[in-house]
Amino acid sequence: MMGVPQAAPARRIGRFRAEIDAALDRVVGGDRYILGPAVEAFEAEFAAYLGVAHCIGVGTGTDAVTLALRALEVGPGDEVITVSLTAAGTAQAILLCGAELRFVDVDRITRCMDPNAVEAAITPRTAAIVPVHLFGQPADILRLVSIADRHGLAVVEDCAQAHGAVIGARKVGSFGHAGAFSFYPTKNLGGIGDGGAVVCRDAATAARVRSLRCYGWDDETRISRRLAGNSRLDEVQAAILSALLVHLDEGNDERRALAAEYRRRLHGLGLGMPPDGPGSVYHQFAVACDSREALRRNLWDHAGIGTAVHYFPALHRQPAFHVAGVSRLPNTEALAESLLSLPIQPEVAGPNLARIAEAVRTEVGRCKRS
Repeated sequence: MMGVPQAAPARRIGRFRAEIDAALDRVVGGDRYILGPAVEAFEAEFAAYLGVAHCIGVGTGTDAVTLALRALEVGPGDEVITVSLTAAGTAQAILLCGAELRFVDVDRITRCMDPNAVEAAITPRTAAIVPVHLFGQPADILRLVSIADRHGLAVVEDCAQAHGAVIGARKVGSFGHAGAFSFYPTKNLGGIGDGGAVVCRDAATAARVRSLRCYGWDDETRISRRLAGNSRLDEVQAAILSALLVHLDEGNDERRALAAEYRRRLHGLGLGMPPDGPGSVYHQFAVACDSREALRRNLWDHAGIGTAVHYFPALHRQPAFHVAGVSRLPNTEALAESLLSLPIQPEVAGPNLARIAEAVRTEVGRCKRS
């Protein structure tokens, strides 16, 4: 019996291969391979999709957070509040712009930043908040923006896992001063390499990000006016992303349907389910299980079902982030120690969901008996 991977980006690329090949042909047949027409087109398309004025393609999602913070003049001497239940790139980006980390706990239900914890963590040195829309579930961004406004803080939404997620009629990334996206291959909108984008409403912020992504240049004179690096979304990735963007909502709808089917089939097992929010796009379908390691091992050994652990240990337990000085985050730690991500990518889970769910039911029972 063939195994079921936790994710398989190549299957999505294969599903839309004809459109992708046509887009790549246009790039190869053109005469600009860096910051050319494919990047310009994708930036315009993605900005329109999100309902924001500006999109700036950059090299990675980590760069997107770093450059957004720098463009908002966050740097040395500042503190930035974020969560520890996230990918390392979120925290690395804050440190890379010269600021200090201040971790706060997450809400146990949403698994996203707890606004009450943010209120308690603000100090005179706090300059920004970086909430993470974890696993495609929108954070309580309306309340977080309200808190930030009262204290004069910048808000950079980490949307790396939430392409197309909505709150009401608005997509995440459009609420804060800037939004940061990753286009890593496993994302709901992913390329065949690294890529990212900063989105924002303010023209001056957008101009600073464009300068920071390319040596501090502001115009065609190529004069470096500020210290900056090189973080540019390339034409190949942009062309692929444009080809896939038109299918993003369809894919998100498929993920919602798969999540609903998981809930139906796994009901009554005692697993902690993801929040059932209408705006979620289910980048991951992470269930909480006290015997996670046994369940993960048994699913693979007995049924060939691949799973993944996101994110353990939590960042405040990792050496690079000990500078944050946080001793304990109870909800974060409990979730980091129990969450297990089942397959949710439509091309993987779609034809295999019944098999996956039955295996989970069997192995949860086995774990309870052992």
